[in-house]
Amino acid sequence: MNAEPADQIRLLDVQDLDVRLQQLAHKRRSLPEHAEIEALTKDLTQLRDLLVAAQTEESDTAREQIKAEQDVDQVRQRAARDQQRLDSGAATSPKDLENLQREIASLAKRQGDLEDVVLEIMERRESAQERAAELTERVASVESKIEDATARRDAAFESLDGEAATATKEREVIAGTIPADLLKLYDKLRAQQGGVGAAKLYQRTCQGCRQELAITDFNEVRAAAPDTVVRCENCRRILVRTSESGL
Repeated sequence: MNAEPADQIRLLDVQDLDVRLQQLAHKRRSLPEHAEIEALTKDLTQLRDLLVAAQTEESDTAREQIKAEQDVDQVRQRAARDQQRLDSGAATSPKDLENLQREIASLAKRQGDLEDVVLEIMERRESAQERAAELTERVASVESKIEDATARRDAAFESLDGEAATATKEREVIAGTIPADLLKLYDKLRAQQGGVGAAKLYQRTCQGCRQELAITDFNEVRAAAPDTVVRCENCRRILVRTSESGL
C-alpha cells in the first residue's frame, strides 16, 4: 500500500486522538464516584431494611399495647363492679362475702400482672421508636451523600464528555483528509492491537511495541520509498517514518 508521507504522519494525529478518547472513556468508567455510589447504595439498602424492621416492630408493639391496655381495662372494670357489690352489701352470706373478697384480690393481682405486661410492651415500643428515628436520620444522611456523589459524578461526566466530543470532531476532520484505504487498514489494526494501529518509528524503535527493529528490517524500512506504507515486523502496526526515525 502507498500513501503520501504527509497522510501517514496525519495518521499519527488520528492515533493520538484515539488514544485520548480511550483514556477519556477509561476515566469515565473509573471515576471514584462509581465505587462510592455503589457502596453508599448498598448501605442505604441495608439501612432501609433495618428501618422497615424497626417500623414494623413499632407497629406490632403498638397493637400489642392497645390489646394489653384493653385487658387491663376489662379487669379494672370487673374489679370495680365487684367492689361496688361488696360496698353495697349485696353479698350477705359469709361465703359470698369471702368469695367476693377473694375475687377482688385475684383481680387486683391480675391487673398488676397485666399492667407489668403493658409496661414491658411500652418499653419495647419506645426502643423500636428510638431505633426507627435513628435509622431515619441515617437513611437521610446516606441519601444526601448519594446525591452529592451523583452530582460530582455527573459533573465529571459533563466535563469528560465535552472533551470527548471535541476530540471526536477533531478526529473526524483529520481522518477526512486521509485516504480511505489507509484509514481502513489503520482502524483494522487498531481493533486487533489494543487500540494502537499506527506508531512512530523513533531511533530504530517502534513506539507501538517498544521493540528495536532488527538491522535487516531497519535497512528494508530505510530503503522503502517515502510513500510506501511500512509495517513493524514485530507487532505488524503501521510504522510511520519521521525526521526522528534515525534513517
